[in-house]
Parts: sequence; structure tokens; C-alpha cells
Amino acid sequence: MLQLITSRYDDRHWRKPIEKTLSLPQSGVADPIQQQIFMYLKHGLKAYKSRRADPDSWIIGGYATKEVINRAKFQPHLVGSSIMKDDVAFLGTDPGDEVTQAWWEEMLVQWFDVPEEEKPADQEDGELASSDSSSTVKSKA
Repeated sequence: MLQLITSRYDDRHWRKPIEKTLSLPQSGVADPIQQQIFMYLKHGLKAYKSRRADPDSWIIGGYATKEVINRAKFQPHLVGSSIMKDDVAFLGTDPGDEVTQAWWEEMLVQWFDVPEEEKPADQEDGELASSDSSSTVKSKA
């Protein structure tokens, strides 16, 4: 996903998907290192807003985008103190032909997938339901 943002920003067909990706919350990026890089790109590519109520707009394409990407690539300490040069080496390289519009749509679906941690809550609901049914049996007796 980060390769897509940093390599296809000059392609007019990918500008809207890249803008939508930057508008997403950071919680969709699982890896903490990639999350830091995503937030750096998100802040670096955000355009100036004249009013607070305006939706976010992005600087996608041109020299300003290239500068933000190169700054992250060649000065990784600006992204985060724990980021090394190897962590940002892939920025700016095209991810390949397998990254298509269908891949991007699937990535969006995965971005908002609910983590597996909700299973215990379902089990607790099941336990509460069984205890409620046992209490109603006791009250009938």
C-alpha cells in the first residue's frame, strides 16, 4: 500500500484512490513501522486548509510529493526515531502489475475488518444469555 502511494502519485488514474487511502485512519495499518511511515506521509502530504470545517485535501503529484517521499527515504529519522534506512528503502518503487483497482478495493475491505479480539465478547454474551435463561427457569419454579 505504501509502495502504491509513493510510486504511482503521478498517474492520474491513481490520484483519487491515493487521496482516499490517505484519508483513512491509521488503525488499518497493522505493522507499527509502516504505521509510522503512513502517518508521516499523511502529515507531509496534507494541504493547507483555510477553514476547519473543510475536508482534508492532499498534495498528490508533482515536486512536493516527490520531496516528501525522498525526505522519508533518505532521512528516515524524520519519520520516527526507531525507523532505519532499510525500513523505508521500498518507498518510491512500483509494487508491480498485481496491484490493480481490484487489489485496492480488497485492501479497503481489509482495512476495516474487525480484529479477532471480539470473539470473547461473543462468548460473554453467550454466557450471559445462558445465565439469563437459568435465572428465568429459577423464577418460574
